[in-house]
Amino acid sequence: MFYTIEELVSQAEQFSGSVSELMIATEIELTGRNRDEILTIMSRNLTVMKNSIIDGLSESKSVSGLTGGDAAKLDAYIKDGMTLSDTSILSAARNAMAVNELNAKMGLVCATPTAGSAGCLPAVLGVAIDKLKLTEEQQLDFLFTAGAFGLVIANNASISGAEGGCQAEVGSASAMSAAALTLAAGGTAYQASQAICFVIKNMLGLICDPVAGLVEVPCVKRNAMGASYAMVAADMALAGIESKIPADEVINAMYQVGAALPTAFRETAEGGLAATPTGRRLAQEIFGEKE
Repeated sequence: MFYTIEELVSQAEQFSGSVSELMIATEIELTGRNRDEILTIMSRNLTVMKNSIIDGLSESKSVSGLTGGDAAKLDAYIKDGMTLSDTSILSAARNAMAVNELNAKMGLVCATPTAGSAGCLPAVLGVAIDKLKLTEEQQLDFLFTAGAFGLVIANNASISGAEGGCQAEVGSASAMSAAALTLAAGGTAYQASQAICFVIKNMLGLICDPVAGLVEVPCVKRNAMGASYAMVAADMALAGIESKIPADEVINAMYQVGAALPTAFRETAEGGLAATPTGRRLAQEIFGEKE
């Protein structure tokens, strides 16, 4: 069992550098399930993630009417071939929006680590499958790797927007995605830890301010940007760039910042975008709440 990123990186060496094998061994230790059972469960998660991207690429709106159709718009824009950004990054953003729009329409998604941040990991994995030609075994490795790093973040900081702001939700999801992508592309466990640093350091202080209290605005777009962050962070780590602040200290900083956030910025819909005139008007239109 590992409790810090430093321990994770060190213990991965016992599995020839494989974080996924370390995570499977940890799952066996913690749950008492055998390897086949654990792989079967993760295979189901993988299927849900892939389907959520496909099912989310529609123009239909959520029940609230706040979201829906933007993933399809970005998909059409990518296909036009006139994009300014790299298509891999835009594809990740599209995938993330598709998953979160599906979540807003009460579709089936895999909380990774939460439903509100469920778009990042499948979004990045979807791009990795196409770009790196990942086999199904490698796709499962991707998910176990993300889970390993996510476990440390959850135990030492938070993955809850209500506890630590959106830095704890989308920030964690993006960091997990960056780490998994780094290893999938041939990087080391240490490089994956650096990718986590780059993501979290640049999402510190991100508040959780859902308009009308719904996981739609600004959550859908934040997942898109989180997936984009993950892609860039992985490239930075693979280039050999290192964080001056160690990963475990970065995660602790995220915890400290989250604890210091006022209640208004922790999923209460009392601050940030939710408290803007338009945010209040939308809440009133949906729920009849007072402005």
